[in-house]
Amino acid sequence: MTAQPRPDRVPTGRFAPSPSGPLHAGSLLAALASFIDAKAQGGRWLLRFDDIDSDRSRADAVADICHCLAAHGLHHDGDVLFQSRRTPYYDAALDTLSRQNRLYGCACTRAALRERAERAGHSRYDRQCASRQFELDNHAVRVRVDDRLVQWWEGDAWSQERVRDTAGDFVLKRRDGVYAYQLAIVVDDSEDQVTTVTRGADLRDNTGRQVYLQHLLALSTPRYLHVPLVLGEDGRKLSKSNGAVAVDASRPLANLLAAWSRLNQSEPPNRIETVNGFLDWAGQNWQPALASDRHC
Repeated sequence: MTAQPRPDRVPTGRFAPSPSGPLHAGSLLAALASFIDAKAQGGRWLLRFDDIDSDRSRADAVADICHCLAAHGLHHDGDVLFQSRRTPYYDAALDTLSRQNRLYGCACTRAALRERAERAGHSRYDRQCASRQFELDNHAVRVRVDDRLVQWWEGDAWSQERVRDTAGDFVLKRRDGVYAYQLAIVVDDSEDQVTTVTRGADLRDNTGRQVYLQHLLALSTPRYLHVPLVLGEDGRKLSKSNGAVAVDASRPLANLLAAWSRLNQSEPPNRIETVNGFLDWAGQNWQPALASDRHC
């Protein structure tokens, strides 16, 4: 069984937004959960911008997110981190996997993948390019997935997945040269010595692939906690792409209390009237198992 995160490491959480727009209620909830989880353990909380896709990144969004977090008392430890500055680390990880003979080039277009997925009734890659010996340059790069069962600590229980059966061989680098989320996030969390990944429940199905890469790259597997999503009136997850309203930074305590309630935590006492007072109390009363989307 996969070992739990090493107890000798400094407890470290992180918030890793994409700088494509301002924070909305859903991203503030994830930020609060990751901050409180780290601080409740006496640990560090890092701010890292997932800006590897330059076409979606905005400089003004970085400044806006930093301002909004600070207004809510969510102060990060150390320097702000950026994926876009870490290409050499991703190159090194890909080179390690290449030397293990685990990579191949894929020429499948998104349209072809969608069509085949519709016919098959699932999105697991059919390995059509696995034996075609395409060059890695100018093609998407996929990792060969074996039949191992990966396991990780999820909230308050073990989770497991056989990635070959769920996702199949997945993409680590796009045809345009941009590294895929799966590889970048694994390398980032290792470089930052993250011990707990706290994020929205919509990212849960990425976890098996990320733990699989941690196995291949001989990296530690952090603890994972997936928290509930904030949904709009149409029942869809709030996101920047569907026009979610930006968080009003002028009412931070009200915003934090609303997020805390959505995390299924105990109600704070009426005497709490300041952001710092709430955050101090929250750190002492945090119950991560109840914050898991499985319990909310």
